[in-house]
Amino acid sequence: MVSVNGTELYVQDVGPRDAPALVFCHSLFFNADMFAAQVGRFSGEYRVVTYDNRGQGRSAAAPVDQLDMDTLADDAAALIETLGLAPCHFIGNSMGGFVALRLAARRPELLRSAVALGSSGDEEGKKAEFGPLVEHMQGHGARDVIDTLMYIMFGDTSLAERPDLTGPWREYMVDLGPSIGDAAHGVVYRTAVREELAGTSVPVLAIAGAEDHAYEVPLSEGIAATAPNGRCVVVQGVGHSVALEAADEVNRILAEHVASVDSGVPSRT
Repeated sequence: MVSVNGTELYVQDVGPRDAPALVFCHSLFFNADMFAAQVGRFSGEYRVVTYDNRGQGRSAAAPVDQLDMDTLADDAAALIETLGLAPCHFIGNSMGGFVALRLAARRPELLRSAVALGSSGDEEGKKAEFGPLVEHMQGHGARDVIDTLMYIMFGDTSLAERPDLTGPWREYMVDLGPSIGDAAHGVVYRTAVREELAGTSVPVLAIAGAEDHAYEVPLSEGIAATAPNGRCVVVQGVGHSVALEAADEVNRILAEHVASVDSGVPSRT
């Protein structure tokens, strides 16, 4: 547990301490373990830090008014500073991508690059759809809406063909209590950050899943089009949880991206 910004975050910190750092920030409904494949791939060469956001996983609980995306971004900045990780590559899936983009726009001195997987720089475009879901979870937790959550968080191919992948996460999500509704409130009622990206000097990579039911490909393309040094890659056959559903392909893309940023040679991915 690491104390930052008035909260306690559960942190996994592996790999050589003198190497460039890769920091991974998880999706809503998940925890740091969603990046196990990335930790396994990169921790021999890089310092790899994963953590649970406040109000989720093994980190400290928090009231709903402290679970907005700006506060989570402040937590991430404080964690980077506390652990001496700057400048790092910050990689986030969905909610973690909202954090990555805020850091790129507001704290560029902390980053080598920002990567947003299955994410968006805009306000939530599906408030009418997601708002009642948030309210239900705030009262009852995730159990009654688990099928809806699985459809949102995974692509059709994974749901149909990858029970080995989706099954354990279904079991995890079904036990999430009403506090997850407060975390979801922070996601759904977030403010936009995309216009701020127009002034960032940080390389920004958006990775989209072609089967994403929550944030379709054009949202990732919008991130890449706005950031001066932005790029978008689309991964076929996967949905919202890109880092999980396409771990090998994401690892390949990340390895090439990180190497290109660190060397100054543009990536061809």
